[in-house]
Amino acid sequence: MKACLRLFLCTCLLFLAKDLRAQDNDKPQDAEGCKDSPLVTRFPGGIINSCENKEFDQADFPLGNDKNGNPLTKHLEGEFHSWDIATHEGVSEIQVLRNFQNALKIGGFVIDYVISPDVIVAHKGNTWIQIESKGTFYYQTIVAVKDMQQEVTADASSLSDEIKKSGHVAVYGIHFDTGKSVILPDSGQILGEIVKLLQQNPELKLRVEGHTDNQGNAAANQALSEKRAQAVVVWLTTHGIPAASLTAKGFGQAQPVADNATEDGRAKNRRVELAKQ
Repeated sequence: MKACLRLFLCTCLLFLAKDLRAQDNDKPQDAEGCKDSPLVTRFPGGIINSCENKEFDQADFPLGNDKNGNPLTKHLEGEFHSWDIATHEGVSEIQVLRNFQNALKIGGFVIDYVISPDVIVAHKGNTWIQIESKGTFYYQTIVAVKDMQQEVTADASSLSDEIKKSGHVAVYGIHFDTGKSVILPDSGQILGEIVKLLQQNPELKLRVEGHTDNQGNAAANQALSEKRAQAVVVWLTTHGIPAASLTAKGFGQAQPVADNATEDGRAKNRRVELAKQ
């Protein structure tokens, strides 16, 4: 009798366990590989539909309008994370927005922009977050602003090809101390490629041109660009390039190649160019 009772109980427990597993399998699950942000929890009961994580990307966060009604945005580049998170029926846009607005304030974030009932932008240090509420789901985007780690540099061959094609080439990867003409050690690789270029083409004569962004005084930028061009010439001549093959000229902020209104544009304008003489 006891054996039969034990068998009956075991059978009941087995079916109960199967039923519980089936119920768990029926519940919506987070998208594979997606996890919550360490900065802010998800809305209670939320399910992550999708997520995206990138070592380096860009995003434009809204900041309202200027006095003429034109939209203002904050262009950000750095470590990028985004989520599409479902809430549940009955949740309103403003409910999601106010929850995150209060949570971010408590977390020490500065609230930069709110447009009720669906968008909030905030930042803490170099970390920016945007919530776009749709009620039954919301988008969450986080950018931790940082400089891109340069992983690709031009080589002597590509520099030569561009000079033959257009007579000049912009060289990125030559870095200086801020506001100075001191060349930083991480510039050695690309400077070494310029040495190779001139060694492989001994008849080539180049003008090293310095360019800046438009931050600060124009006269100071002109002087700085000239000193930086001269510093590159000195580096090259101390590494075996004849002084007769090189001249230096600074153009300051006079020849931008990108919009100085953005950090990305200013970075492109801070450059050294090589021009065939």
